[in-house]
Amino acid sequence: MPQTPDLKYLINLSPEKAVEYLKNKGYQFSWDWYEIWQDSHKRSFTVAKAMREDILSAIREMTEKSLKEGLTLEQFKKELEPELKSKGWWGVISGKPDEVREELLKRKLIKNGDLIPDGDEEITVKLGSPWRLKTIYRTNIQTAYMAGRYKGQIDNTENRPYWQYVTVIDKRTRASHARLNGKVFRYDDPFWDSFYPPNGWGCRCRVRALSGQNLKDRNLEIDSSENQLSQEMRSVSAKTEKMKPVAVYIDPLTGHKTEPDVGWSYNPGKKIIV
Repeated sequence: MPQTPDLKYLINLSPEKAVEYLKNKGYQFSWDWYEIWQDSHKRSFTVAKAMREDILSAIREMTEKSLKEGLTLEQFKKELEPELKSKGWWGVISGKPDEVREELLKRKLIKNGDLIPDGDEEITVKLGSPWRLKTIYRTNIQTAYMAGRYKGQIDNTENRPYWQYVTVIDKRTRASHARLNGKVFRYDDPFWDSFYPPNGWGCRCRVRALSGQNLKDRNLEIDSSENQLSQEMRSVSAKTEKMKPVAVYIDPLTGHKTEPDVGWSYNPGKKIIV
């Protein structure tokens, strides 16, 4: 019997729609994570610094297998790590730009040296590692499941048109996510265009669909994002001066600003599998 993915909050979710979401994606190469921006992730499977199709394909195939068979993170890493090592996509390369460029070209991990900056200052390029595999696994499993969950909830809006934001509350919970816990918006409120989970790296939030009777039984009120949504510019990396827009929701009662992590102001399932 397959094991459930190593993400406790996804237990009991059907993987079929999640697999469909992943299969609908093409491939896109990027050197830095922010080069493929938000909505583009719905259409493209990408891993920063994985610049060959066979490497991206290996990672995606193992992600699909994890969804279908319920592989844990450890199983995912155990099967994928040897393959990535055999392709040369593993470890850390440090040194002067010319040295790093030469090593990447030798491994055939880039087609030319244009991606590597010139200069004498040492740089570090991080390829595959246990930490990166954990990030790849969690990000892609969570995003695929939430996109599939969105599809199922959209199909049932006639019966359950109210959606409640649910956060895992513990010491690892981000304050911005905790502030949204329990809030209810209609399924068609623009709030969900930018705040349908996941809302950041390692986000464990989800959405609960409710009926009108559920609201009465639980004494819940419906929120509205009207005039409460905006965008603000945020830095994408401490190493660069690049700025990108993020969605901002202002709670009308407290005045608190809440925003997803940079690069996560989008709904993974909307307009792609609906």
